[in-house]
Amino acid sequence: MKAQIIQIGNSQGIRIPKMMLEETGISGEVDLHATPEGILIRKTKRPRGDWDTVFSRFAESDDELSEDIKASGAFDRKEWQW
Repeated sequence: MKAQIIQIGNSQGIRIPKMMLEETGISGEVDLHATPEGILIRKTKRPRGDWDTVFSRFAESDDELSEDIKASGAFDRKEWQW
């Protein structure tokens, strides 16, 4: 798909077709990255944005700790006590 760079106030931009935005799920704030090939537009990743999913899986699990959260270091396995 091709687009034209247009004047928007004192800046320049492009119009992204609604169909493309819906297909990618991009809306609101985005991250822009300059690459050798051009400009990359990505969804903004929120810090702790996946916590709802992790906690939901944790609540559904019968284990005390979810696989995603299990201790991985020697200190966690041997030294840490609740």
